[in-house]
Amino acid sequence: MPKKKWLKRYQNETSNERYQNETSNIQTIERKQSKGNKGNNKRKHPERSTHAGEKRFKCETCPKRFTAPSDLRRHMSTHTDEKPFSCPECTRNFTEKGSLLKHMMIHTGEKPYNCSKCGMNFTQKGNLHKHMRAHTGEKSFSCPECTRNFTDKANLNKHMRIHTGEKPYNCSNCGMNFTQKGSLHKHMRRIHSGEIPHSCSECGMNFADSSSQLRHSRTHTNEKPHACSVCNKAFSLLHNMKRHMKIHDNDRR
Repeated sequence: MPKKKWLKRYQNETSNERYQNETSNIQTIERKQSKGNKGNNKRKHPERSTHAGEKRFKCETCPKRFTAPSDLRRHMSTHTDEKPFSCPECTRNFTEKGSLLKHMMIHTGEKPYNCSKCGMNFTQKGNLHKHMRAHTGEKSFSCPECTRNFTDKANLNKHMRIHTGEKPYNCSNCGMNFTQKGSLHKHMRRIHSGEIPHSCSECGMNFADSSSQLRHSRTHTNEKPHACSVCNKAFSLLHNMKRHMKIHDNDRR
């Protein structure tokens, strides 16, 4: 075979062999990567999206999206009012198992969250956080209509009804409406049921609610927790202190 033809054939064969070797190496790497990815996928939660933060599961009722179908199923119960988790001790039902477990602490008496300041125990972590504000004096929830501040959002929402005039709690006996559920319960006891479950330990007088019983007890203890900020005169009742403050308002004029 002539030298030129032999050299050309050798170059072609060498080139093909090199190409085949490189192709084989790439395929080997791809197989290894594929096996590695399969191993990684096994370690990932099977429901979760492969891309972090991607929310592929959309609610058909509202615009909310979720990363896992289990989160979507849990959310859907808010639209259907489905409450599949029942308390074995009472008649209450819950949309989530976690909510049922929290509720069960009422029956078991378990209070795992402890206040490091005063030793009080709580069934829920959120209640401990609210309680801690009583020690710190923190009032981070401000009313946009007036200058009052509150330790938690629930109390702010109750207060806002003073400004909005909203009275969502209705008496089924007389039709009166109330801004707070507690006020409705007091009304029911005082006016309709005649129930007076709170007794004074000193004289035996009965009261429809604990606040009335507490105010009465100060007539025995002479406790005066409401002090005037101008002259330091103390009063057992808040409204008496407010009436007294008008004296100083007149003096300033």
